[in-house]
Amino acid sequence: MSDKKKILVIQKVHDKGMELFKNHPNFEVDVTDDVSVENLKSKIKDCDGASIRIANLPGEVIEEAKNLKIISRHGVGYDNIDLKKAKEKDIKIAITANANAVTVAEHVMFVLLHIAKRKNLFDKTVRDGNFKDRNKLPKTIEIWKKNFLIMGFGRIGKALIKRCLGFEMNVFVYDPFVEKEAIEALGGKKVEDLNQSITDMDVVSLHMPLNDKTKNLINYDLLKTMKKNCILINAARGGIIHERDLDKALNEDLIFGAAIDVFEKEPPENDNPLIKNEKVFLSPHTAAFTDECMIRMGMETIQNIIDYFDQKIDKSKIVKL
Repeated sequence: MSDKKKILVIQKVHDKGMELFKNHPNFEVDVTDDVSVENLKSKIKDCDGASIRIANLPGEVIEEAKNLKIISRHGVGYDNIDLKKAKEKDIKIAITANANAVTVAEHVMFVLLHIAKRKNLFDKTVRDGNFKDRNKLPKTIEIWKKNFLIMGFGRIGKALIKRCLGFEMNVFVYDPFVEKEAIEALGGKKVEDLNQSITDMDVVSLHMPLNDKTKNLINYDLLKTMKKNCILINAARGGIIHERDLDKALNEDLIFGAAIDVFEKEPPENDNPLIKNEKVFLSPHTAAFTDECMIRMGMETIQNIIDYFDQKIDKSKIVKL
């Protein structure tokens, strides 16, 4: 009987991540891109560990895993995993805590400038031969000295604040779990009351998990209190913003624009109003999709599994269930 640990890689990761297994002959690895419930139930039965990207891992799949000890998430969010069932079976969940912070922070600055400077419209004006119409184009806005609110101050938030300060923005942070001294040490100011402070913000960027408290946190009632020149960015989790409320707010010119990288349902359905709203910059959950970051995430995802069985995993990467 083999003593090898059986590992299921659900949705392939970067080759450099898979190469880490080569130096560990005590692992038997199976890779599947078929994320149907029936396939996963069959594949996971005898596995000791598993990695997963954005596919759902429901309780009925986890229930079939008789030997599963760890699920390594290719990213920092884990709302695609049935946490209740994982806790019930004492299965640890690890995240790639250090891999994507810089990349997502860069994405936020990219979409912010894209919207503020109306990149698509200006580019189209030249390509369409309408150079002389430049004085007729809608206004753009500066980000210098503007108020930037980071909602959620984990690793991504900490990477983002450095970039905001580089543009000489005034940075505020809303995170009930982070002390104001830690925020002030990095150049920000802690916000205690979200409803009161959000009215003064020029940019709002979301970097918090999706849970019962954050579901539809950004809704029409909150959106209508924001500045008309405010830009809203979500590179965290779909569902934190009520999508139809955002569409309504944009159509009523309540805010300047938005950038959405994540959706409540992925891929978004054809009737999702944001798809046709030209005031929204859309991306397909790819804020972390640089080549460098995909290498880091792939390697960290697999290394978490290896480290767990070698009993040397960084405890800060284990989710508290």
